[in-house]
Amino acid sequence: MKIVLAYSGGLDTSVILRWLIEQYQAEVIAYCANLGQEEELIGLEEKARKLGASKCIVEDLTEEFVKDYVFPMLRAGAIYENQYLLGTSIARPLIAKKQVEVARKEGADSLAHGATGKGNDQVRFELAYAALAPEFKVISPWREWSFQGREDLIAYAKKQGIEVPVSREKPYSMDRNILHISYESGVLEDPWQEPPQDLFRLTKSPEEAPNTPEVVELEFEEGNCVGVNGEKKSPVEILKSLNKLGAKHGIGRIDIVENRFVGIKSRGVYECPGGTILYFGHRQLETITLDREVMHLRDSFIPKYAELIYNGFWFSPERYFLQAAFDQSQRFVTGTVRLKLFKGQLYTLGRKSPYSLYNPKLATMEADQGAYDPKDATGFIKLQSLRLRTVAQSQKGLFG
Repeated sequence: MKIVLAYSGGLDTSVILRWLIEQYQAEVIAYCANLGQEEELIGLEEKARKLGASKCIVEDLTEEFVKDYVFPMLRAGAIYENQYLLGTSIARPLIAKKQVEVARKEGADSLAHGATGKGNDQVRFELAYAALAPEFKVISPWREWSFQGREDLIAYAKKQGIEVPVSREKPYSMDRNILHISYESGVLEDPWQEPPQDLFRLTKSPEEAPNTPEVVELEFEEGNCVGVNGEKKSPVEILKSLNKLGAKHGIGRIDIVENRFVGIKSRGVYECPGGTILYFGHRQLETITLDREVMHLRDSFIPKYAELIYNGFWFSPERYFLQAAFDQSQRFVTGTVRLKLFKGQLYTLGRKSPYSLYNPKLATMEADQGAYDPKDATGFIKLQSLRLRTVAQSQKGLFG
């Protein structure tokens, strides 16, 4: 038996690697996708081999991740439950896809992941496996073994001499990529408890952010950010530069209680500085480039699209269908947005586009310039109110 494990080097997958070898008497290949974790990747291959992996494959997917996963999601304006920018959710389909490719190349017959039995990630990984490689056996240790929680894993790791970056004092579950960092577990399981300040690894607190605001200009082409402050950059370069800028000014901290797909409410704390800036800036440019009905119809689809990503349906027919519609809406979302960053907040200073639908002659509150006759509104209002007047006359008392 040969298993390819989605491996991060954290507590769960470190224990899982050793457990798979013992439980299944199997050869285990550790697969780690580099999505911009940075220092978390240091020494990963050596650690996996010490744990018994026959091979550890670390693959740099950062450019593909931002270009083909993060940017399409941003073009759609996706946000889950009006707060979460889906940093963990959007990473899972790419990891699963590459894990499948490695399994086929290495002649493996099984796939394994470290997602817990109560979380969303088990669903995300396994839905992706089903869509891309239904022939593989899937192993989910958290649904098989006798360990009851993270304290059991910490004790097992200590007994086995496995080095892990958590302790009973700081048992946080952390997930990081170039888009965000997420934190769960430990004191965060109490939604009334403020996150400890030493929890945050990326952003300054707004109180400690500079007392002087900073202005940034974002250039977009067809819904994609292509430049920062007049300098053209690749998708990865853009996200990296905006992460640094946003982190400096305390942008992108999110603390939410979200609804997991499996039916549990979960408290998550996130840092997403660059993504927050891109999301906000993109929306501001759309205000002058999207037709009203297109914008309103598109907005009605966003909750469903975000839900598909959150729940693990990236490789589903309906996600491809919605992506095509969103991308169609972005054909003229080209232009520049100027933003001010200050103490954890974003402010719009200006926006411009060669395809702007904003017409000063129509919008002006000064003397009429012939583009719009206010007298025409009389008939418009009369027709819009017709049914209301009919209801009022025929069904008195309906409105109190």
